[in-house]
Amino acid sequence: MGAESFAALAERILQRPPLLGPVRLVAVDGPSGAGKSWFADRLGKAAGIPVVHTDDLLDGWDDQFSFWARLEQQVLDPLRHGRCATYRRYLWHLREFGGNPVTVEPAAAVLLEGVTAARREIRPELSYSVFVVAPADLRWRRALSRDGRDDVAFRAYLERWRMNEDRHFAADATEAHVDLRVDGATEGFDDRYERL
Repeated sequence: MGAESFAALAERILQRPPLLGPVRLVAVDGPSGAGKSWFADRLGKAAGIPVVHTDDLLDGWDDQFSFWARLEQQVLDPLRHGRCATYRRYLWHLREFGGNPVTVEPAAAVLLEGVTAARREIRPELSYSVFVVAPADLRWRRALSRDGRDDVAFRAYLERWRMNEDRHFAADATEAHVDLRVDGATEGFDDRYERL
């Protein structure tokens, strides 16, 4: 459908009513390697809003969908009630949560990025939702490059992850319920993205 600036999208989002208490919750969802983080980071910067990455709240590879209770307790519920959210990131190399706590203010808008960010349970409280897509082979190359691994064990994890997310998206009908679909294959611009 053409290019649009992140600034224009940010302006449109900030005109929407807050539905998560005083916060406009914006979800950026899509399959692994589609370009969600790239998109979310640039939109967050353009809008001047914090970004919460769901990968930071997963307790390892097997917590792909069951992390939601942790997200709800540590991030969504405090924001819903106008309080600061605080959580510790999952340190993938150590396989545990740690490091300095991350604090998220109940800003005018907060961006939630990651697989299942726009899931059915949260849709009534989303002020805006985005689904990022890219061809499967490109997503596979990006995932291998991002994680810096290309061994048999990692490929098995990644294949299982992708099968699980495909099943989730089909059952949840996520893509059919978002406000915007984005071409994640066209990374490279800092100020705009391609609408589908």
